[in-house]
Amino acid sequence: MSINKNTNGAERMIADDGFLAQPKGFATKAIHVGQEASQWKSNAVVPPISMSTTFKQFGPAQHSGFEYGRSGNPTRDVLERCLAALDNGKYGLTFSSGLGATTAMITMLEAGDHVVAGDDLYGGTNRLLRKVAMKMNITIDFVDCTDLAKVEAAVKSNTKLFWIETPTNPLLKVIDIAAVCAVAHKFPGVVVVVDNTFLSSYFQRPLDLGADIVMYSLTKYMNGHSDVIMGATVTNDEALYEKLKFLQNATGIVPSPFDCYLVNRSLKTLSLRMERHKMNSLAVAKFLENHPKVERVLHPGLPSHPQHELAKRQTYGHSGIMSFYIKGGLEEATKFLKSLEVFTLAESLGGYESLAELPSVMTHASVPEEQRIALGITNGLIRISVGLEDSDDLIEDLKQALSNI
Repeated sequence: MSINKNTNGAERMIADDGFLAQPKGFATKAIHVGQEASQWKSNAVVPPISMSTTFKQFGPAQHSGFEYGRSGNPTRDVLERCLAALDNGKYGLTFSSGLGATTAMITMLEAGDHVVAGDDLYGGTNRLLRKVAMKMNITIDFVDCTDLAKVEAAVKSNTKLFWIETPTNPLLKVIDIAAVCAVAHKFPGVVVVVDNTFLSSYFQRPLDLGADIVMYSLTKYMNGHSDVIMGATVTNDEALYEKLKFLQNATGIVPSPFDCYLVNRSLKTLSLRMERHKMNSLAVAKFLENHPKVERVLHPGLPSHPQHELAKRQTYGHSGIMSFYIKGGLEEATKFLKSLEVFTLAESLGGYESLAELPSVMTHASVPEEQRIALGITNGLIRISVGLEDSDDLIEDLKQALSNI
């Protein structure tokens, strides 16, 4: 552990691996915030699942905070308070999926508005922006947000929203959140949203870096058990919170109480799980980087990554998500993926199990071919989500699958 200063002169703790050191208290917040037993008549230590769709009122329009399940739910409330605390935010909201959360934020916009979006995004986000938002007469420019000159040049008089992922999906580009926010906030009324799905609130907290809204597919690391589909937003801006809360209710894109219970449960082990993902993925990345049948590995924890130093300044570590280029094309990638035994060939990421997929024909198949080619999402690019298994078993599995090419 060491101490250095950031660009503003503030001291920050650096862990032995060069990433930011975790401040004390994250795991404690994950276990206790929003979980007070005294809020339930039963004094239940584990928050109960409230499945009721409606709630008794004391008189017409006189209620105790809950009236109809779409508008609010006790189990959902517990989760939203905990999520907000983990991102050092004031207001948390949950949605039926990550794309549901994205839809709510796009719905804040009006016809004629403009969005600056990262050029390397989750395929579903790209599709929503191109196929849905543009039909609402919202214009979008997809920009390489690692280039701040391009970011600033993309801003127009009608720009209302910046949408960035970092690290990006599937190329793992790391974007300087504070720098992008500084550019965006030169222009009145521009809101910066950061999709933090790949790192979770454990490894990165965008609100601390100037973002207005942090967004999650809770389906991934935050839940971590591949058994829930859900999304979330966290903000410190009360006006943005009120807009999103209205849209959460008005559009009805809300999660079930049972799913909220499951994600709330999963947050209790988030810090433990993320540390294991971090350790396993770095071991796998180092193995792949030295394999003769691998052309290039994309992992922000490797010194070879072009934004490695930025990743160390901005994050508390890296998760299990990474990509690499196999030597060859579709035939070699397909043979490799079909030969895996411990890794499962499947979409998604962030669960306890290790997954592998081919973005060009799976998660990013909906991205226009010319855009995929320009970005480098080729048939040789493989994305893996390194799980919680023994790292030696994962490396052996990759080794035997590569030997079959």
